[in-house]
Amino acid sequence: MKRHEPEADLCFIGEPFSAEEAMRKWPFRYRSSKARKSVTVESPKAGDNKEEKQQAKQHYNRAIVDGNLFNLGDNVYVKAEEGKPNYIAKILEFFETIDGKPFFRARWFYRPEDTVIKAHAHELQDKRVFLSNVEDDNPLNCIISSLKIVQIPPKIVSTTEERIIPECDFYYDMDYDLEHLTFSSAADDCDGSSTISSESDSNSIEIPHKNEKFLLDLYSGCGAMSTGLSMGASLSGIKLITKWAVDINEFACDSLRLNHPETEVRNEAAEDFLRLLKEWRKLCIKFALISSTEPIESDGEEEEDGDENDDADEDSDGSEIPPEEFEVDEFLDICFGDPNGSKEASALHLKVRWKGYGPDEDTWEPYDGLKKCKDKLKEFVTNGFNTNRLPFPGGVYFVCGGPPCQGVSGFNRFRNKDAPLEDEKNKQLLVYMNIIDYLKPNYVLMENVVDLLKFSKGFLARYAVARLVAMNYQARLGMMTAGSYGVPQIRNRVFLWGAKPNEKLPPYPLPTHEIIGKGSTTVEFEEIQVGHCQKNLLQLEKALTLADAISDLPPATNCEEKDKRNYGTVPQTDFQKFIRLSRAESLIPCDGGEASQSRMLYDHQPLQLNDDDYERVCRIEKKKGANFRDLGGVLVKDNRVKFDPSVERPKLKSGKFLVPDYAMTFVNGRSKKPFGRLWWDEIVNTVVTRAEPHNQNIIHPLQDRVLTVRENARLQGFPDFYKLCGPIKQKYIQVGNAVAVPVGVALGYAFGLASQGLSDDKPVIKLPFKYPQCMQGNTEEHSA
Repeated sequence: MKRHEPEADLCFIGEPFSAEEAMRKWPFRYRSSKARKSVTVESPKAGDNKEEKQQAKQHYNRAIVDGNLFNLGDNVYVKAEEGKPNYIAKILEFFETIDGKPFFRARWFYRPEDTVIKAHAHELQDKRVFLSNVEDDNPLNCIISSLKIVQIPPKIVSTTEERIIPECDFYYDMDYDLEHLTFSSAADDCDGSSTISSESDSNSIEIPHKNEKFLLDLYSGCGAMSTGLSMGASLSGIKLITKWAVDINEFACDSLRLNHPETEVRNEAAEDFLRLLKEWRKLCIKFALISSTEPIESDGEEEEDGDENDDADEDSDGSEIPPEEFEVDEFLDICFGDPNGSKEASALHLKVRWKGYGPDEDTWEPYDGLKKCKDKLKEFVTNGFNTNRLPFPGGVYFVCGGPPCQGVSGFNRFRNKDAPLEDEKNKQLLVYMNIIDYLKPNYVLMENVVDLLKFSKGFLARYAVARLVAMNYQARLGMMTAGSYGVPQIRNRVFLWGAKPNEKLPPYPLPTHEIIGKGSTTVEFEEIQVGHCQKNLLQLEKALTLADAISDLPPATNCEEKDKRNYGTVPQTDFQKFIRLSRAESLIPCDGGEASQSRMLYDHQPLQLNDDDYERVCRIEKKKGANFRDLGGVLVKDNRVKFDPSVERPKLKSGKFLVPDYAMTFVNGRSKKPFGRLWWDEIVNTVVTRAEPHNQNIIHPLQDRVLTVRENARLQGFPDFYKLCGPIKQKYIQVGNAVAVPVGVALGYAFGLASQGLSDDKPVIKLPFKYPQCMQGNTEEHSA
């Protein structure tokens, strides 16, 4: 850098900006001729923060600090506290305050470790920084030296792929906004940073049907999240098709197939699904269905192809096949794993229909033993390719899913706080991100429990963000309360949006109903609660209650046998009216499940209690707040229970104690949940997967039973026509694990706007509809 010899080592040089230009560029610095030293103005920082900004006498274009020349727009090091690395900033202003002091305004670059990513900075390439939305005023002498920061165009890459970066001190391709901890594609820099031209994506693959917006639902459960997303997208004018779904629970898969026969549902582990995708792609390359320059490892078939009679043998009518062998009629399916439960190593298998045999004799066979059936294989693979049986990299528009992370649960006494990613119970988060890395969809949405933010200082949430940003996905964190979108249930969940650099990053939909529960999380993540910063500005509907959701349902007994019945009642609230719509009247496609206009009630059955628990439930008073404490022989002091020593401990007909020991000791005797009866004006905390009343409020207000599967489904926003499969306990699990449908609808609408470029860069939007009225989807207010 050329050294100047000014009169002082700290000063502005050159003529100042004219008064007119300075006031036009920085009006907040020149309030009046009687300007104060500072003025409170809107800050570009997140939320509703205000900032005290210095008033200016005049502005300059250049300055000298320690003999070095600096210009507006330069990137510089700025002094940090002792022992910390120097800060990095872009110079936005040079100005002299009204009392004659030299100042500059900085817009700060954040290193990865300064963002929400923190300890996962190693996931990102060296020298990468992010241009934040944080600006402030600083004395001129804080500037240390210039540095070269290059802005490069963002590009989706594998996390193992090294990008080619020009010579520089740092580079950036994303902005970092403190509101919802958002990473977004950086705008073109026109005021000083170097830029380089766009990079081509050598990994892109030309995939058919690219104009269709296909969704892959991972860890799909019974399909609540993808159902909601598709409904919400349709309200914005986008047809989002759940083309594929994957879950390890066979009953949940059966439910999804029943309600969405248009979806390819795969009952397998997510890691096996990822391996299958890679093997499927190899088969498509092998049969020249897609082109690729990458080498495909040999499977040893070449050595078997030398005999010209091989093909003739394979195409024969079977008369020459040895008696101990069977002939393949057709291949029906493909998977990677151990479908026969043989406990052998996982491998690629095909489901075979044998010539001369029926479906009952279909078997899963290892691929290695079927390589000679080339024509049948080619027919199967070609048909699967043409019908999109499995997705390819670049062929999925949207991936959603909630990878289970039982390793963060408070019920897990053996949580690994020091290395959560080494815990086998958290492995699915890595698998989920590996699938994103392989498929590279346009949009990503991950859902999880709030413990993801609380456990080990949010280690796993930070990792998820870091993985997306390392692949150059834009990312945005949010926490949503189900009850804020039209159901009588609090249920806080964390969501993470991801979007390719060339797409609009979806905002979070603001609440439509009273914010009925604040997310229990750390202070750092408090402001990602959607609606937190706007709660005083929103006009919200009154929160729904239990009565609003279920008071119209007919009585059910503890041993209810009918899983399908007529209502025999009329709806009493708007929620009940719209949740009863038939499939044909709703936003859910009529090619999914029964499209009949008839309105039937499904799954209105409770878990049948054993005789002892049923007797206890029958003795719980039918009043608000009733629970086991109201049973005989119990004293309460300082909100802690103990047995009454003055009376004999009551017993049941079976001879067991009326009040069980586990109820007395639960949460050190302070909990009112055991055998708790819900009441009509209450809001449920969260729908759970187990229906036993031993440690939760789940008893119906007026009937001696726990809430039915359908009542729980109503609390989750499932339409009544959505049928579930499997034993009663499995149905409760499916409902309890689901993403509340109205939350999915709201997110789907936000996605639909973003995918059409109709949303701005704000992290939140207002919804033009409410749930479940929007299910009908035929009013003008629902249009985008």
